[in-house]
Amino acid sequence: MVLTAYGVVAVTFMMAMYAFERRHHLFILAFAFGCVLSSLYGFLAGTWPFGIVELIWSGLALHRWNTTRLGELTT
Repeated sequence: MVLTAYGVVAVTFMMAMYAFERRHHLFILAFAFGCVLSSLYGFLAGTWPFGIVELIWSGLALHRWNTTRLGELTT
Protein backbone atom coordinates (compact mmCIF):
# COMPACT_ATOMS: atom_id res chain seq x y z
CA MET A 1 0.00 0.00 0.00
CA VAL A 2 2.77 2.48 0.92
CA LEU A 3 4.77 1.55 -2.18
CA THR A 4 1.74 2.06 -4.40
CA ALA A 5 1.06 5.47 -2.84
CA TYR A 6 4.71 6.42 -3.38
CA GLY A 7 4.44 5.35 -7.02
CA VAL A 8 1.30 7.43 -7.56
CA VAL A 9 2.93 10.51 -6.03
CA ALA A 10 6.18 10.03 -7.98
CA VAL A 11 4.50 9.56 -11.36
CA THR A 12 2.02 12.40 -10.71
CA PHE A 13 4.90 14.73 -9.82
CA MET A 14 6.81 13.67 -12.92
CA MET A 15 3.82 14.28 -15.21
CA ALA A 16 3.05 17.67 -13.63
CA MET A 17 6.64 18.82 -14.15
CA TYR A 18 6.51 17.61 -17.74
CA ALA A 19 3.39 19.71 -18.30
CA PHE A 20 5.21 22.83 -17.04
CA GLU A 21 8.52 22.27 -18.87
CA ARG A 22 7.98 25.11 -21.37
CA ARG A 23 7.51 27.68 -18.60
CA HIS A 24 11.05 27.56 -17.18
CA HIS A 25 14.15 25.40 -17.44
CA LEU A 26 13.90 24.48 -13.75
CA PHE A 27 10.76 22.48 -14.51
CA ILE A 28 12.87 20.34 -16.84
CA LEU A 29 15.25 19.71 -13.95
CA ALA A 30 12.29 18.87 -11.70
CA PHE A 31 11.02 16.48 -14.40
CA ALA A 32 14.40 14.72 -14.36
CA PHE A 33 14.10 14.39 -10.58
CA GLY A 34 10.59 12.99 -11.01
CA CYS A 35 11.98 10.42 -13.44
CA VAL A 36 14.52 9.35 -10.82
CA LEU A 37 11.73 9.02 -8.24
CA SER A 38 9.69 6.95 -10.70
CA SER A 39 12.74 4.83 -11.48
CA LEU A 40 13.22 4.12 -7.81
CA TYR A 41 9.58 3.06 -7.62
CA GLY A 42 10.10 0.71 -10.56
CA PHE A 43 13.06 -0.97 -8.91
CA LEU A 44 11.32 -1.21 -5.52
CA ALA A 45 8.21 -2.69 -7.15
CA GLY A 46 10.30 -5.29 -8.94
CA THR A 47 9.64 -3.89 -12.41
CA TRP A 48 13.26 -3.27 -13.30
CA PRO A 49 12.59 -2.54 -17.02
CA PHE A 50 10.42 0.41 -15.93
CA GLY A 51 13.20 1.51 -13.57
CA ILE A 52 15.79 1.42 -16.33
CA VAL A 53 13.60 3.31 -18.82
CA GLU A 54 12.91 6.02 -16.24
CA LEU A 55 16.64 6.37 -15.55
CA ILE A 56 17.21 6.85 -19.28
CA TRP A 57 14.45 9.50 -19.39
CA SER A 58 16.12 11.21 -16.45
CA GLY A 59 19.42 11.37 -18.32
CA LEU A 60 17.72 12.76 -21.42
CA ALA A 61 15.90 15.36 -19.33
CA LEU A 62 19.16 16.41 -17.64
CA HIS A 63 20.76 16.84 -21.04
CA ARG A 64 17.78 18.90 -22.26
CA TRP A 65 17.87 20.99 -19.07
CA ASN A 66 21.57 21.70 -19.50
CA THR A 67 21.14 22.64 -23.16
CA THR A 68 18.14 24.85 -22.42
CA ARG A 69 19.82 26.49 -19.45
CA LEU A 70 22.96 27.27 -21.42
CA GLY A 71 20.83 28.68 -24.23
CA GLU A 72 19.07 31.00 -21.81
CA LEU A 73 22.37 32.17 -20.32
CA THR A 74 23.78 33.22 -23.69
CA THR A 75 20.76 35.29 -24.77
